[in-house]
Amino acid sequence: EFLTGGMGEFDAKAAAAVRSAKRQHPELDIKLTLVSPYMSNEFNKNKEYYENSFDDIVIPSELADVHYKAAIKKRNEWMVDRSDYLIAYVYRDFGGAADTLRYAKRKNDIQIMNVAE
Repeated sequence: EFLTGGMGEFDAKAAAAVRSAKRQHPELDIKLTLVSPYMSNEFNKNKEYYENSFDDIVIPSELADVHYKAAIKKRNEWMVDRSDYLIAYVYRDFGGAADTLRYAKRKNDIQIMNVAE
């Protein structure tokens, strides 16, 4: 199962790679899950896109009381906490992706590949 936040160019490219792997290996149970920090009307407006693009959409209940400005960071930490591997593209030491990478490194129980290195 691959988790994605679905934000940004790298997330889009990674999701496309997972979809390609699903097509090439239909015998494998490959899942692509979008993890959203909060409910969005975008899901209703573009329902067909989301249904065709992702196997599941998860909005973690743990984020229900988190202020929306902090929700993306908490969502990223939620994904790291549930992952065995992190594939990132972080080329600078600031911003949300860099924060998530630092969080994952502190955990010491997740394998990390930063393709920007």
